[in-house]
Amino acid sequence: MELTLPATIENVEKVTNFVNEELEKIKCPPKAKAEIDIAIDELFSNIANYAYNPEIGKATVKFEVQDNPQAVIITFMDNGKPFDPLLKADPNIKLAVEERDIGGLGIFMVKKSMDSVEYEYKDNHNILKIKKHI
Repeated sequence: MELTLPATIENVEKVTNFVNEELEKIKCPPKAKAEIDIAIDELFSNIANYAYNPEIGKATVKFEVQDNPQAVIITFMDNGKPFDPLLKADPNIKLAVEERDIGGLGIFMVKKSMDSVEYEYKDNHNILKIKKHI
């Protein structure tokens, strides 16, 4: 399944609903669904805020189910500015909030809650895949 729409903050909810409909079909456990929803919010928001700024471009979200072991793979694609969020160093979460650098906590949460997160820039597209075993 695939959904293409303008990369705007207002469309985070549409992307989440699209994925949740598919997750319901495969009886995804609530904890995994909640982690996936947080990842969608973080990743699609980043595309909306940074990929085309100040313009608005399109983004595609692809949903796949893998068997043995069962997992979902969600791919985010845009042709905005090349950006690999995985290159950002993980924040030092042992520091007090006021001592930490700004940014990076959202992608850190995504990396910790998903079973894999992969990025590539190919054919003028940012392609970020998250995988969650369910």
